[in-house]
Amino acid sequence: MAEVTMTVNGRQVSRDVEARTLLVQFLREHLQMTGTHVGCDTSQCGACVVHVDGKSVKSCTMLAVQADGSAVTTIEGLASGDTLHPMQAAFNEHHALQCGFCTPGMVMSAVDLLQKNPSPSETEIRDWLEGNICRCTGYHNIIKAIRHAAGSAA
Repeated sequence: MAEVTMTVNGRQVSRDVEARTLLVQFLREHLQMTGTHVGCDTSQCGACVVHVDGKSVKSCTMLAVQADGSAVTTIEGLASGDTLHPMQAAFNEHHALQCGFCTPGMVMSAVDLLQKNPSPSETEIRDWLEGNICRCTGYHNIIKAIRHAAGSAA
């Protein structure tokens, strides 16, 4: 067992975990942060994307011990109280949710994109989301939502 300490959504947490515990397992099973989804178990789908020290990562490819000392933000940490993050609001407004399974990872990836490129083209958005799989929408409304959020942030 190894003790890990990290700041998750602004709150410091410490837990003893097996060295092989994935960050996604730590968040879901140890902290009950179930907004981060496990989709494919092969790091292909992006349903598990969270931010570690401000950068989007697939939490199914990172061990919890690797995040020791880091700041982790999950989908639960984006909103400010009852006020949705602008990206969450844009996904809602543009019906980019569908079944919702991929949505947390998509939102987290999109937030990271806009931090790096506040005014991406449609091609840049599509390229950025290459590691996130949605089987419901064909991405049309997801792209609209991200472009809307980019316009709101400008």
